[in-house]
Amino acid sequence: MDCLSLSPLLSPPSLSFSSSTKTPFLVALTSAATRSKTSTPKRSSKFTKTLSPTTPTTTSLPPKKVLVPIGHGTEEMEAVILVDVLRRAGANVVVASVEPQLEIEASSRTRLVADTFISTCSDEIFDLIALPGGMPGAARLRDCEILRKITSKHAEEKRPYGAICAAPAVTLQPWGLVKRKQMTCHPAFMDKIPTFRAIKSNLQVSGELTTSRGPGTAFEFALALVDQLFGESVAREIGEILLMRTTDDNYKREEFNGVEWSVDNRPHVLVPVANGSEEIEVVTVVDILRRAKVDVVVASVEKSLQILASRGIKLIADRSIENAAESIYDLIILPGGVAGSERLHKSKVLKKILKEQGSSGRMYGAICSSPTILHRQGLLKGKRATAHPSVVSNLTNEVVEGARVVIDGKLITSKGLATAIEFSLAIVGKLFSHARAKSVAEGLVFEYPKS
Repeated sequence: MDCLSLSPLLSPPSLSFSSSTKTPFLVALTSAATRSKTSTPKRSSKFTKTLSPTTPTTTSLPPKKVLVPIGHGTEEMEAVILVDVLRRAGANVVVASVEPQLEIEASSRTRLVADTFISTCSDEIFDLIALPGGMPGAARLRDCEILRKITSKHAEEKRPYGAICAAPAVTLQPWGLVKRKQMTCHPAFMDKIPTFRAIKSNLQVSGELTTSRGPGTAFEFALALVDQLFGESVAREIGEILLMRTTDDNYKREEFNGVEWSVDNRPHVLVPVANGSEEIEVVTVVDILRRAKVDVVVASVEKSLQILASRGIKLIADRSIENAAESIYDLIILPGGVAGSERLHKSKVLKKILKEQGSSGRMYGAICSSPTILHRQGLLKGKRATAHPSVVSNLTNEVVEGARVVIDGKLITSKGLATAIEFSLAIVGKLFSHARAKSVAEGLVFEYPKS
């Protein structure tokens, strides 16, 4: 496929990460390491790297410019986590479509809208190019001649570039951009990498190239790129903001008043969204539930189906909240984001839907700042819950300290951002079984607790 060169006028000091197959989501912010330069690669579950001296603060220099290309079938969690995390760090991230239109349908049917067409990026110089995976998304990127030329020139100039999931094997390898490089990728594509180059680790840095395995390792991948662009202190700060797991709170989930979440047929779930909703949480919940074969409806409370999420990602909902209100849902999940939560709270239609959900004894939940919506509507009365640390003090019900996910009867809440994967898998486990949740987690390359 050759990308169409369309004008936008025609259409709308060191931070190291300890990674192994057993700890795909844990960022070790305090370990020291050196960059691997071995000429004869050996299989290992870890990687090491040394970075250049600490980058000056992001306010003292022009913003670092990053290209994240997307196409039909791009893995939405990987793309959105990359963009969100890098923008939090202060990068100017350009999301470019390799398709003839700005809107793309990602691998789990989330609709994203790019900032521009890849053709407008041909003469730009980027500090970093990061390729999300997903199929057929990685193949769409591979077949884009404009993107190939941009990335090849970028690599020749020894600028940092990265790829995750299928992209190292499906995109970079055919372009010849992994020569003399050690790399990793999604387990389903490891056989496409020469054995002497393949490293079974969740994160691998080899010269200017950084690679990673899948949605479950996307936070580690994004933070490694932040480290390279901005240095250890910025990466450490962003990791804390994201609520990355530490050894102290690994997988901590609490359940009270245990009941079965039984449904008669395929579970029907509503995810309302608004301008300012946190895109990582929206996309993670939708992606993981759809992987588990849940019927998910994303409904906008705005006048438009397109919403502008908290970090500038443009998402297109499936329906308006008015249209969605005509159906009954087994479960309603509210994503966070401070501004988004407030807009969700102000929706009279959503307020009515939530009231009926609670009075009918059906399941509901919220993540990040959105448990405050449930609290203000009286839906947390007599329940134990958790929320983002910045708002948890606003909850007058019993807050469960330390837990990343809390289930109380037919209510589920979570802290936010990096806890969204655990939150979503916990929902899968309640709707189906632990085995189904574990199966989905394996596809994400995310370690799920054995019980």
